[in-house]
Amino acid sequence: MHLSFPTAFVLAVPSLLMGLSAQAQTMANANDPNAFINQFEATFGKFEGHRRSGAKGICATGEFVGTSEARNLSSASVFAGKPIPVVVRFSVGGANPKAPDNAKSQRNLALAFNLSNGEQWLMGNISAPVFGASTPEQFLALIASRQPDPATKMPDPAKVKAFNDANPEILLLPKFLASQPVPASYASINYWGVHAFGLVNTAGATQYGKWVFEPVAGVQGLSDEEAKAKGPQFLFDDLRERVKAGNVAFNFNFELAQAGDKIDSATTPLPEGRKKVNLGQLKVTSVSSDGGGACLTTNYNPNVMPKGVVPSADPMIAARAAPYAISLSRRLTEGAKQ
Repeated sequence: MHLSFPTAFVLAVPSLLMGLSAQAQTMANANDPNAFINQFEATFGKFEGHRRSGAKGICATGEFVGTSEARNLSSASVFAGKPIPVVVRFSVGGANPKAPDNAKSQRNLALAFNLSNGEQWLMGNISAPVFGASTPEQFLALIASRQPDPATKMPDPAKVKAFNDANPEILLLPKFLASQPVPASYASINYWGVHAFGLVNTAGATQYGKWVFEPVAGVQGLSDEEAKAKGPQFLFDDLRERVKAGNVAFNFNFELAQAGDKIDSATTPLPEGRKKVNLGQLKVTSVSSDGGGACLTTNYNPNVMPKGVVPSADPMIAARAAPYAISLSRRLTEGAKQ
């Protein structure tokens, strides 16, 4: 039956309003840091004392020395050329503190540069060139779409498919991870910043770009057979052995954005072939012998930057600050664990 405009419009209004209501609720929740953390716990489980993301990790320390090329791009004191102490945290992606080390999952490199003038530079880097969402609203909706059904204890396949179909860019991250071998070590994998930041030089000129930490010794992966033989718990001991031998270092490389490049989305990498500048080298010098260490209560909020570094308009950068603080507050109340 053909519906005339008035009838069709009237019938469409309730569903339209429901859609608008759901969208408004998502936007409201995305602005509520407690809603973010509550959704993480509802979807991935609550593991008291642990980080809500990157729960399985280990503390380390190191030093960073900047290059003259970096000093041409930024006035930040971190690039002065003198050794800068760094509090490092390596982790496996996800909320499970018992996540297997031999899975094709995300690895994380979080860094806290402690500068002599009292400034800090906090950052989180992941083993993929893209993040899983481009806006806070999309990220929250993504996590909600994966929330397990109370009856089946599994996500609803229809909800997952519907969200994936409507947001194809959120699949770039899992597809990339699935295409890579299991990392042989925390020390043998690239770690991308995924967000664009700007480096501001002494003349006030800003160069935007995206960075990646690349292992000096090269990228190394495991075959499926090797990964199975390694078992689910090998990354911590491997890291300790490599650091003891003095073999863990990363080049801090910055890909320069050009006019027209999209720099406000963490799901969009810079085009292939962009010029890369080496900003310095990070060397890891010690690893915690247990679940403690200097990184235990550091929240690695990427909004903490030194003078000479500025954020891009990527909405996911600012959106991280409050949920990180809420997560840390809960962990401290529960008894922070590594």
